[in-house]
Amino acid sequence: MDIKLKGDFLILITKDINKINSNKRNMQVPIKTSESVRLGVLLAIVGGFLDAYTFICRGGVFANAQTGNIVLIGVEATKGNFKQAFMAFLPILAFITGIIVTEIIKDFKFPSSTFVTGTERIILIIEIIVLFIIGFIPTTVPNAFVIIPISFVSSVQIASFGKLVDSPYSTTMCTGNLRTATQAAYKAFLRKDINSTIKTARYAIVIFSFIIGGCFAGILTSKVGIKSIWFAVIVLIFSLSLFSIDEYIFKYHSQKIRETIL
Repeated sequence: MDIKLKGDFLILITKDINKINSNKRNMQVPIKTSESVRLGVLLAIVGGFLDAYTFICRGGVFANAQTGNIVLIGVEATKGNFKQAFMAFLPILAFITGIIVTEIIKDFKFPSSTFVTGTERIILIIEIIVLFIIGFIPTTVPNAFVIIPISFVSSVQIASFGKLVDSPYSTTMCTGNLRTATQAAYKAFLRKDINSTIKTARYAIVIFSFIIGGCFAGILTSKVGIKSIWFAVIVLIFSLSLFSIDEYIFKYHSQKIRETIL
């Protein structure tokens, strides 16, 4: 009789252990919101919008990437136009400043009582504030006063959101994304690699989102003018809300899993 009871007890313990192990296997480590495709889509829309916005109604320049400005410094300096060379240097300086500010925020230890914590959320709030203010700057003001802060916004976004699931990417320019997507597509086609296929799809979605952002800028700037930049503000607010939504969903599912295990 004792042997039978011991045997039944061991069976029950074994079943519980198997159940716990099964639940652990089913628990997938969630992708961080800052690295998710859905956030990448929203930020790429903002990146495409800002580039098109500055090109259409703020001087015909692209403020996100600094390669053109670096080249322009050399061209203008060669011609002896040092004032123009200096003006081309200002967006680069704003870009560098944005990177430094981001690194300072990453290193800073925010107290638990702070209203907003997390580098990514703070960066998004900074972007929202800067772009909202830009919407009030009239066209009579020199474009440099718009291009420079947008270059700053671009840099903090690049420095804060540089990983798409498990790969590096950019939400404010597409050259690197296009290269990675092409490489992944090549591997997917020749080697029939499912991971490369998935990676290609992710990058294609981000690139397409960048184009969509440019399309919105083309439409809204013709309808609303300089205040159309507030569209980017709205998208960034949605991006910010994703962190709270994902946090709630994660806590909800974690609670359900704990209840299942217990």
